[in-house]
Amino acid sequence: MAKSTSVSVKPGKRKLSRSNQIFRIVNTIFWTAIMFMILYPLYLVVIASISDPDAIVRGEVVWHPVGISMRGYEAVFKYNELLRSYGNSFLYTFSSVVLSIVVTLLGAYVLSRPKFKGKALFNLFFVFTMFFGGGLVPTFLTMRDLGLYNTPLVVILMGSVSVWNLMVARTFIQTSIPHELYEASMIDGASHFAYFAKVVVPLSKTIIAVLAVYYGVAKWNDFFTGLVYLRDRNLFPLQTILREILATLQVDKTGDYMMNMADDMSSMAEAIKVAQVAKYCIIVVATGPVVVLYAFMQKYFEKGVMIGSLKG
Repeated sequence: MAKSTSVSVKPGKRKLSRSNQIFRIVNTIFWTAIMFMILYPLYLVVIASISDPDAIVRGEVVWHPVGISMRGYEAVFKYNELLRSYGNSFLYTFSSVVLSIVVTLLGAYVLSRPKFKGKALFNLFFVFTMFFGGGLVPTFLTMRDLGLYNTPLVVILMGSVSVWNLMVARTFIQTSIPHELYEASMIDGASHFAYFAKVVVPLSKTIIAVLAVYYGVAKWNDFFTGLVYLRDRNLFPLQTILREILATLQVDKTGDYMMNMADDMSSMAEAIKVAQVAKYCIIVVATGPVVVLYAFMQKYFEKGVMIGSLKG
């Protein structure tokens, strides 16, 4: 009897055509250049924040830190108003994100119900607000008449619901949670509130993470609300204080910030140099939480982009 032998042939790599090779090379060079243009400014801010102020003024900090120094960070953390605003931003961001997620999910659940009467009218109402608004002055007068002006609530409530995020959450509920679960829950005697709390919310962890990223980044970076609706500097969020410091680095305009640094230094000229490096330190301190949030929530952020691309 003849023995049957099997010969295993390893599949070889498919050879790319010359045009595909050229495309791959050009594509790699192009996206490497794009990545460099995006990352280098961030890298420059980090190395400048730990460099000697004199080296920064002379323009020597380009590719690596020059004269490692923490004087900028020391000056920043001596600035009590900055630290207080940092705490304010954490409070505003956390409170606003929790409120925004609850309200957005409730609204998305209602709009996702196929038998909800008036659904088209409410959809039109929400979408209308995406393109048309009353303007700054009417909004300011409304906040003042409601007693929210110069209170922490105005920062927490302003922008607490984004129509785009609402539509993303509605699409997620419609496409990811089968309607049969609702019918089974109704047979068991569950109300809409029980179904929402015990079924929809546990199955919506992905969209909750997406909303937390969207709302968290937007609220953390918001400086305009504090600039317009707050008068008490003790209530200012971090970004409002950051904007003031970055915009006023001259001796005659920096107020208490420059004077506090000058108390511990030999001359005002030295204070100006430290202020120059301090602005980089402030950027690092201010953007740190957002960078960490993106690092841990990136996959949910990408999921949210795909959800928003679905029709429905």
